[in-house]
Amino acid sequence: MNFDEIIDRRGTHSVKWDMMEKIYGVPTDDGLAMWVADMDFRPPTCVQDALEQMKTDGVYGYYGDDASYRAAIQWWMKSRHNWDIKPDWIFTTHGLVNGTAMCVDTFTNPGDGVVLFTPVYHAFARVITANNREVVECELVNTNGRYEMDFDAYDAQMTGREKMVILCSPHNPSGRVWSKSELQGVADFAKRHDLILVSDEIHHDLVFAGNTHTPMPLVDRSITDRLIMMTATTKTFNIAGSHSGNVIIEDPKLRSQFSARMGALGISANSFGLFMAEAAYSPEGAEWLDALVAYLDENRRIFDQGVNAIPGVQSMDMASTYLAWVDFSGTGMTRDEFTKRVQTDAKIAINHGPSFGTGGDNFLRFNFATPRANVVAAVERLQAAFSDLQ
Repeated sequence: MNFDEIIDRRGTHSVKWDMMEKIYGVPTDDGLAMWVADMDFRPPTCVQDALEQMKTDGVYGYYGDDASYRAAIQWWMKSRHNWDIKPDWIFTTHGLVNGTAMCVDTFTNPGDGVVLFTPVYHAFARVITANNREVVECELVNTNGRYEMDFDAYDAQMTGREKMVILCSPHNPSGRVWSKSELQGVADFAKRHDLILVSDEIHHDLVFAGNTHTPMPLVDRSITDRLIMMTATTKTFNIAGSHSGNVIIEDPKLRSQFSARMGALGISANSFGLFMAEAAYSPEGAEWLDALVAYLDENRRIFDQGVNAIPGVQSMDMASTYLAWVDFSGTGMTRDEFTKRVQTDAKIAINHGPSFGTGGDNFLRFNFATPRANVVAAVERLQAAFSDLQ
């Protein structure tokens, strides 16, 4: 668990490091990649050992008898989140972007509205639009650097064409861990407007000390007939390349619909992802995760302290994830100007705020799941790039 180890990912087909020059103009040789949401750490040894065993066996055929895989998911959800699930509720998709697309495809029709609380993870809008559905943006309220929901305003926006709402819990990009009362508000909103509720909880394991994530099924049992849960090992254990995710559906009718669509599209799981996920959802994986979250929390403290020292710049206070959501509006600069300073002067590749939807214009998202030396270097570069504001 040496999270300080510098692993040079350049030239490894890493989208995060090898594509930053093409996409953002940040030079590969001396730039810092702080955009794509994967980590620059090796996964736990138990995951590596699972892959080594596959290599030793030496035959990469079809995966069968997934009972132990499902049992590992059950154990993890119960032991880490106090959530009891049954094996037959679990569907394995090719990651949760695929899971989101499958939900949109299965439970809505072309032309239907799908509600997002924006700004939010950009892939949601992408797959909604690609499926010929309408993105309905309900903008989060930024109250003194903290996102809140205004359900009165959202109720007024609804037209009756909306059939689904997608929640990001914990929230990406702000790192908000929604309170139980806020989650109840989402559940009530879904019931009032007869919406399927898709709760993407991919960041649920990356919650800092003093904060508690509540799985949506533990909030309100009356919404199980409209609730789709999405979880994954990929963000938690830095195995996003395995493209494995879980869509967990308690309601038999919804489960039957989803199963039929999976069958119609011929979707089956990737064996590498199944082996890795089962190994990760273990006591060894839990020990590694606890150490990771503590390390990330200190990275967060260092990054926020350094960035917030720049006049007019404010990193939103976060309780989870490894993605800092930084507001540059106080600098008085245009979006092009502050983005240029970050990318051209500081040589840091970051995600642009507008890609997350309405409310993101003055923000940039920074990924600090990287060895601490890179976080310190990023802070130094940013302070130098905005030194005229000091």
